[in-house]
Amino acid sequence: MIKYYYKSLRSQELKELDAAKRGAWVYVEDPSRKEIEYLIKHFKLDEGYLFDALDEDEMPRLEREDEQTYIFVRAAYSTSNGEFDTVPLLFVFVSDVVITISLKSLASIDIFRQNRIDFATTQRTKLTLQLMHQIVEQYDSYITLASKQIKAIRSRLRGHEISNQDFIDFVTIEDELNEFLSALLPTNATLRRLSLGRSIPLFEEDQDIVEDLLLSNEQSIEACRSNIKSIINIRQAYSSISSNNLNRTMKILTLVTVVITLPNAIFGMYGMNIPLPFQHWSHAYELLVGLTLVLIAGVFAFLRNKKII
Repeated sequence: MIKYYYKSLRSQELKELDAAKRGAWVYVEDPSRKEIEYLIKHFKLDEGYLFDALDEDEMPRLEREDEQTYIFVRAAYSTSNGEFDTVPLLFVFVSDVVITISLKSLASIDIFRQNRIDFATTQRTKLTLQLMHQIVEQYDSYITLASKQIKAIRSRLRGHEISNQDFIDFVTIEDELNEFLSALLPTNATLRRLSLGRSIPLFEEDQDIVEDLLLSNEQSIEACRSNIKSIINIRQAYSSISSNNLNRTMKILTLVTVVITLPNAIFGMYGMNIPLPFQHWSHAYELLVGLTLVLIAGVFAFLRNKKII
């Protein structure tokens, strides 16, 4: 799908055009091969970079080809099952238009198409930076949601109510955060190259936006790392608690086994059909019970002395 949008500094409405014109924003979503070939021919773009944008594993980077700048980033989005993932997004900065190419519809881009943000397509540099800012903001929003999920699971850990599903959620959240981290780290390098002003022209206001972008991106990186560390700490804490509970259970079972085994051993011997000491004595039963209790008490005292129980 290819759409053309135009909005000047003086206009309030975002117009959808039938064709591209100077100062327009060319929005491309999940393009077919025919549409890619049209873009290459009409705007004289590099074929390799455009097909790279269709690679789901493409990483953020910045490329300069003659007078054209290709900025690859990865944008976060929510999947149909409620999980978070990232997808490549290409900004093509050509002489008279800005082109964005993505494989999916992105919430961070749609707010521009819905005219919910003050922007102008004629300000190509500022529009590119504004779009990138919303992408970083979307990361921050998803990281905040992940942080809330982690805190909820951590509170259940305190009450020993954590379940196997919580660990499955942990694995999912950790994968999402690692995916975010692998996208945000190279984005930092891309933003630093942009800040030099050699790839696209930057005015003083644009320079401030790039610096804000760098700061926000670094904060998102630290938030990802912090949440991943929290997940690891909670997992290790639960492992230690489980191990400690298992040790206590084993000690209790060992004590129960000793208490049951010692009387059985003594009473078992006096159950044999052979002559035994005190078998005709009227107080033999009391003696055996007392001997058993003393033996159990001795074993219990020995285990306590050795700090086994």
